[in-house]
Amino acid sequence: MSYPYQIKTLEGYKKDYETSIKNPDSFWGNIAETFTWKKKWDKVLEWNFKEPSIKWFQGGKLNITENCLDRHLEKNGNTPAIIWESNDPDEHHRVLTYKELHFKVVQFANVLKNNGVKKGDRVCVYMGMIPELAIATLACARIGAIHSVIFGGFSAQAIADRLEDAQAEFIVTCDGAYRAAKDIPLKSVIDDALVGNKTIKRVIVCTRTRTPVSMIKGRDVWWEDEIKKVETLGNPDCPAETMDAEDVLFILYTSGSTGKPKGVVHTTAGYMVWANYTFVNVFQYQQGQVHFCTADIGWITGHSYIVYGPLSAGGTTLLFEGVPTWPDAGRFWDVVDKFKVNILYTAPTAIRSLMGFGLEYLKGKDLSSLKVLGSVGEPINEEAWHWYDKNIGKGNCPIVDTWWQTETGGMMISNMANVTPSKPSFATLPLPGVEPCLVDEAGNELLGNNVSGNLCIKSPWPGIIRTTYGDHERCRQTYFSTYENKYFTGDGCLRDEDGNYRITGRVDDVLNVSGHRIGTAELENAINMHAGVIESAIVGYPHDVKGQGIYAYVIFDETHGDPNLSKQDIIQTVTRIIGAIAKPDKIQFVPGLPKTRSGKIMRRILRKIAEGDVTNLGDTSTLLDPSLVDIIKDGRI
Repeated sequence: MSYPYQIKTLEGYKKDYETSIKNPDSFWGNIAETFTWKKKWDKVLEWNFKEPSIKWFQGGKLNITENCLDRHLEKNGNTPAIIWESNDPDEHHRVLTYKELHFKVVQFANVLKNNGVKKGDRVCVYMGMIPELAIATLACARIGAIHSVIFGGFSAQAIADRLEDAQAEFIVTCDGAYRAAKDIPLKSVIDDALVGNKTIKRVIVCTRTRTPVSMIKGRDVWWEDEIKKVETLGNPDCPAETMDAEDVLFILYTSGSTGKPKGVVHTTAGYMVWANYTFVNVFQYQQGQVHFCTADIGWITGHSYIVYGPLSAGGTTLLFEGVPTWPDAGRFWDVVDKFKVNILYTAPTAIRSLMGFGLEYLKGKDLSSLKVLGSVGEPINEEAWHWYDKNIGKGNCPIVDTWWQTETGGMMISNMANVTPSKPSFATLPLPGVEPCLVDEAGNELLGNNVSGNLCIKSPWPGIIRTTYGDHERCRQTYFSTYENKYFTGDGCLRDEDGNYRITGRVDDVLNVSGHRIGTAELENAINMHAGVIESAIVGYPHDVKGQGIYAYVIFDETHGDPNLSKQDIIQTVTRIIGAIAKPDKIQFVPGLPKTRSGKIMRRILRKIAEGDVTNLGDTSTLLDPSLVDIIKDGRI
C-alpha cells in the first residue's frame, strides 16, 4: 500500500503543518479516509480542555484489527507481518505473514470468547516478548475487549494494584519468560498478585519456558488446550466487533506524582490514525522494509511502534525477546545483520550502555541495510548521538530523535528522516497536528525563539489521552489544570533560534530512568514500607547510562539493625512492591530531611546535593532546621 499522506519534502512539511493547525478537521478527515471504516464519522473533532472532553471522528464505526490485518490480506497476505527473534540466538526464529497472523488472532479471539470475555471487559496481558503477546493484544481488540498490557518486570504488588484499578476479570500470561540468562516466573508472580483478588475469573497461560506452575482448577487454563478446542470446531471465523471511534482500545498504566499508578486511556480511531501517521512519516517507512523497535510491548513505545503503527501500515515489524548485551554486547548488531533491518528504533540508555563496550562487538557485523535510526524514551545526549551516527549509521542514516509520552499515544516532536533537518540532542520540530508552546511558572506564553519554559500543547491531536481510567478528575488535575486551556506535559523545554525544541527534563515529581517514568511518591511509598524506615525522599541525579539515576534520602531507625545490611533490604522491598526497574541507585541515611516550617520537603536542595552542586543551594533560611543541610552535604554518596 502507498501512503498518500507521507510527507516527502521540507516544503511539504511546512504546508501540511500549517494546514493541520488552521484546519484540523479537513486535514485529519482526509487522512482518515484512507483507513477501513464500517461507518464514516459525522464530525472530525470536538473538544475543550476545561473538562477535558476530546472526541475524534465522532459517529465513526470501525475495528482497529481490520485496519492492521484484514485490509492487507488480499494484496499483502504473504508479506511478513511479524519477525520474532528469540532470547537464545540458537533458537529458530519465527516469521508470521499477514495471513498467518490474522489466522492466529482470529483463533485466539475465539479462545477469549469461549472463556467468557466480552466487549468492554478488561483483560490484563502479562507476558514475555513472544508473538503470542502481540496475538493476545490484537485478539482483545478484535472482540472489543480492553487490553491492559503490564511490563514483565513489574512485581506482584504492582500488578495487583493495576488489576484492582482496572477491575480486570481476565489475565493472559506465560508460564515464564526468558531474559538474558534468567528465567522469569511470570505465572508464579501472577499467582502472588491474585492473593485476595475478587475480580479475576480466568487466567490463560501460554507455554514458553516449561517452568513448573500451579494451575488452579476452574480459574487457570492452558493457551494450547484452549486453541485445540477452537480447532475441533474447524477454526471458525471471528468477525471484528464494531467499535465506536471513541470506544476504549486500551489502558496503559504509568507512574504519576501520587503513589497510585494511573491508567492512561486511549480510544480506537484517533489512536490508530496517530500511530500510523507518525510511523509512516517520521521513519519515512517504505513497503517491505524491516522495522526493529527494541522496546517491550508493555510500554507505549511497543504498543505504537511494534504493534499498531507498523501493522496498520502493512509493515514488517521485528519482535525481539532478548536484551542488547546478552550473550554479548553485539546482539543488536547480530539481529540487524541477520534480518537486514532497515529501521532501528531504540533508547539512549541502550546506546550509552553499548558505547561502554567499545567497537569490538561491531566487527564483522553488516549494518549496511540500515536506512533510518531512531531514539526514544528520553533526550539523547550529544556524545551518544554522534556515536550512534558514526558507528551504527556510518554517517548515512538520519537519526530521528522522538519526543512523546504514554499520554500522547505517539510521537509529537521529531525530525522526519531525510525530510526535515536534525540537530544533535534536539527533538527539533513539532509534527503536523501538534501545537506546542512554552510557558513560564505563571502560565504566560513565552513567544519568539531562544526561550526556555514548561512545555504545553495548545490543541488536541488524534492520539491524545482521553481520561485516566475510573478517575476523570485525576486526568483533569494532572494534565489540564496547571495551565488554563493547555495540556501540560510535565517537561521543561528550550526553543532555539531556529524554532527547534530540546527537552530539558521533568519539572514535576516524576523521574525518567532509562526511558521509564517512575513517580517519586510511588517510590517513597515503597521504601517507607520497610520496617526500619521512618521517612524518605527521592530525587533524580545525572547517570552516565540511565540518563537519570534514583537517589534516596532515608531516615532510618537504627534499632532495626545494621544500616548497610538494611540498604539491601530496602532495595529488596522496592523490588517486591514495584519491580527491579525502580531500585534506588544510591541510598543515603540522613538524620532528617530539609523541610519548610509548613512541613514541605525542599527537594530542590536534595536534588542539588545529589547532583554534586553543593555550592549553589540557594536560600536555606526558611528551613525548619537549616543545620541539616550541612550534615546531608557531608554524607553525600
